[in-house]
Amino acid sequence: MRSLLFGPLDRWRSPPPGPTKVAWLGQAEYAHRGLHSAGVPENSPSAFAAAIVKGMGIECDVQRSRDGQAVVFHDAELDRLTGESGPLAARTSAELGKIALTGSTDTIPTLPQLLAQLGGKVPLLIEIKSPRRSGIRVSALCLAVKRALEGYLGPHAIMSFDPRVVHWFAVHSAMTVRGLVVTEENGQTLQGMVKRRLSLWHARPDFLAYDIRDLPSRFAAAQRKRGLPLLTWTVRSAQLRERAARCADAPIAEGDGVA
Repeated sequence: MRSLLFGPLDRWRSPPPGPTKVAWLGQAEYAHRGLHSAGVPENSPSAFAAAIVKGMGIECDVQRSRDGQAVVFHDAELDRLTGESGPLAARTSAELGKIALTGSTDTIPTLPQLLAQLGGKVPLLIEIKSPRRSGIRVSALCLAVKRALEGYLGPHAIMSFDPRVVHWFAVHSAMTVRGLVVTEENGQTLQGMVKRRLSLWHARPDFLAYDIRDLPSRFAAAQRKRGLPLLTWTVRSAQLRERAARCADAPIAEGDGVA
């Protein structure tokens, strides 16, 4: 009954992508924040190099620096991953490029530097971070990523938890493959289900990147059935790899979850 109600609405509000646009998504396994390990920090050039050597696709995180550049870093604050403290957005890309990642001589790269390192060798998933509390303008952050990607020919996609980010790319860069990142954690009520649907309709994604803890999911399976590839994160064990193989098209993995 639910599929009869929502199926036509989903197709109307969030049409599935052309198969050729997204076929590459399911042909790789993705290293979550690069292939990081002890002494090889997440989202570092060394972690990306290790993933390239292994032939894995790469998932990374992107924030916006004070001077409007897209930089590769997960947290809004510098404290956890560097010897510095305070918000990343208060520093310029040049300043960030001099900050060493903890336990390494690697420094914080810009997105153009990562693209140059990849050179199209492996697929890339760019998760755009947009914490609402920080006051970051979504359009400015998206534009910084779009500008960095201009002319890059390797397989790549953007994705975000924020449906506004995905919607921005649907409107302003329709050829860019775009994904909605989804978790059902603390959202399995009727209100949570409604929020997921509204996010889907606003974002109009080409694929979903789903929390492995929530699979199998009726919502995810319905979107996959109608043509949206389903990636899943974060696959950290052999058991979760088996679940990903059953329920999704490709894993975003780290640690013991990497084959």
